[in-house]
Formats: sequence, structure tokens, C-alpha cells
Amino acid sequence: MEKIRKHFVFSGRVQGVGFRYRSSYLARDLGLTGWVKNNWDGKVEMEVQGTREEIGKLLSMLYQQRYIWIEDIEAKEIPVQKESSFRIR
Repeated sequence: MEKIRKHFVFSGRVQGVGFRYRSSYLARDLGLTGWVKNNWDGKVEMEVQGTREEIGKLLSMLYQQRYIWIEDIEAKEIPVQKESSFRIR
């Protein structure tokens, strides 16, 4: 399967609710690479790389997490990068 890389900006109740920890845990479990970080404006930014299906599964699982409430997602596809892990910035 072909790998893609997506850049996301999540808004809603996404800071102070374990979003970065949960997304990191789920991404690693799915074999995805990339990073996640809190932004100064209360949003969470993420770049994630894997198959379209794996990334879709990650998003679906994040929507199901307790305490996390995703109100909006800005998304765009970006070039694939060479990396080996998913980390919290």
C-alpha cells in the first residue's frame, strides 16, 4: 500500500485532555510515523504518515476517545518524509 502524509490542525476540546498522549499511543500501535504538538491558540497540530486506511483508522479512534471533543479538522496532504517513529513535540 502506498504511504501518504497528512498535516492536521484539530480544534475543539483538544488540549488538557490527553490528546497528544492518546494520538501518539494510537499512531504507534497502528505503525504510523509523524508528530503531534499543542499550539499556542488552543489547537493541536499533527503530521502523520502511513496508508490512507491507517490514517483514517487513527482519526476514527481519536473521535471515540473519552474527554476529547474534536470540533473541526483542517487537513491537507503533504509530501512523504523519511522517518521511523511517532513523537510528541
